[in-house]
Amino acid sequence: MYYICGIDMMTEQQKTDEQYMRRCLQLAACGRMESRPNPMVGAVIVAHDRIIGEGYHIRCGEGHAEVNAFASVKAEDESLLKEATVYVSLEPCAHYGKTPPCADLIVSKGVRRVVVGCIDPFAKVKGRGIQKIQDAGIEVTVGVLEEECRWLNRRFFTFHQKGRPYIILKWAQTADGYIDDHGHPLAISTPFTRMLVHRLRAEEDAIVVGRVTDEREHPSLNVREWSGPSPERFVLSHDFTTQQLFDTCYKRQLQSLIVEGGRRTLQSFIDDGLYDEIRIETAPIVIGGGTEAPTLPTGLRLLSQECYDGNIIRRYRMLL
Repeated sequence: MYYICGIDMMTEQQKTDEQYMRRCLQLAACGRMESRPNPMVGAVIVAHDRIIGEGYHIRCGEGHAEVNAFASVKAEDESLLKEATVYVSLEPCAHYGKTPPCADLIVSKGVRRVVVGCIDPFAKVKGRGIQKIQDAGIEVTVGVLEEECRWLNRRFFTFHQKGRPYIILKWAQTADGYIDDHGHPLAISTPFTRMLVHRLRAEEDAIVVGRVTDEREHPSLNVREWSGPSPERFVLSHDFTTQQLFDTCYKRQLQSLIVEGGRRTLQSFIDDGLYDEIRIETAPIVIGGGTEAPTLPTGLRLLSQECYDGNIIRRYRMLL
């Protein structure tokens, strides 16, 4: 470790790396709706403490973040690439897919250094991109803001590492812990929080309810009060089990799943440990009886708590 005038240079470098990696994450999030089933990725090119290029993966099948970042470099800055550092939130790909390998592109540009947020879990990458860049003599730093980078692409990571979609359990309940009035639907959400539910649906790939809920309520489960695509709709039954649902999602590249429905369906996912996030909306009403809400599992971390129109929405995640 080197010190100049009492300053820890390694710490300063880490601060700089985190600063530009945060910019990568900002850029990556811009591709939330169009990049799937590919991951969201952002890239920033820095030379002499100045960003000379940046980009993100805009749409599946089109240029990756690194390609767009290099394309944004002005002609007068091309000569700076030999001294530049490339920041990218996810490991550059090393295989031919719909586009050529980004690792090869980085090597061809002859940059000085590459900083990677996290390793790509996809089998055709998984360390190969980093190895290819290192083999070309380029310095590589891995793991800057790793947790944040992994969290951004939690759907992609879960899908490739666990072979199932990222699962969000969702329900609304009264203040005294009931989800309906003795089997009869109960208006718990407000017009605004219902709109938030439709936004959630637009951001996820699939949605499922149980057979009883489907037959009793005939929910459309689509996006009516938000802009975006409706998730693919599924109904669990004796003829279509949870494992069949997962197999179908994997085959169709559906990387995230919202579980709505009755207590039995939701509780079965909880009991089997099949969840990644839980979203609960609680209204300030008391009905004194009805169908009880699912029992929350232990070992949860509160992600957020927000209040809208008197209703409280809490989001939890499973502890890693």
